[in-house]
Amino acid sequence: MSSHLIQSESIQENKVIPNSFFCRPAEEVAPDLIGCELVKRQENGNILSGVIVETEAYSQVESACHGSTRRSKSNETLFGPPGHFYIYLTYGIYHCVNVVTDRDNWASGVLLRALALPGEDERIASGPGLLAQRFGLNRTHDNLPISIENGLWMTNRTFSPAMQKIIRTKRVGISQEKDLPWRWYLQSSRSVSKRAKGDRCPKTSVAWTPSQTDSR
Repeated sequence: MSSHLIQSESIQENKVIPNSFFCRPAEEVAPDLIGCELVKRQENGNILSGVIVETEAYSQVESACHGSTRRSKSNETLFGPPGHFYIYLTYGIYHCVNVVTDRDNWASGVLLRALALPGEDERIASGPGLLAQRFGLNRTHDNLPISIENGLWMTNRTFSPAMQKIIRTKRVGISQEKDLPWRWYLQSSRSVSKRAKGDRCPKTSVAWTPSQTDSR
């Protein structure tokens, strides 16, 4: 059994992120999610988890946000309430997992860009599409409240010394608001999807790995 698969009996509910955490602007929630874990209860009762190492913020105030121009059936979830998953399909192929933030009737969310999973290839969830694929998340999970009861939740971060530096930089893969510095990533992780110019990927011997973290 891989190290990220644990029995559900070992879950510490006091580690679960409360809904109030998400009731803030996306640009505040996004950096605070670095180091937290995304957790999924699988059909066999085991738990799949990965540490969030890269995020991007989006808000109705800027044009790169899906809800910047109008509210529609496809982006309805993004307008709240906070603490739900907003999952959309991009390029007709890849699913992207977002967390709705801020308040009702206001489009705001954080895109989960990369996770690091203990015991697995460091690039297995390095990018929004790979992340969704590894966790088996798609449009059927859109608007799902983030909670243990629903089998998909998040836990508070536990930092090790190698996790201290978080890089803030420009978002990637968008055509508008390219210069807005609303992307954050854990510098010491090799699972980051794209690094800022001049920031070299750390060598395996010195990189942080999720086995150093035990939030449960």
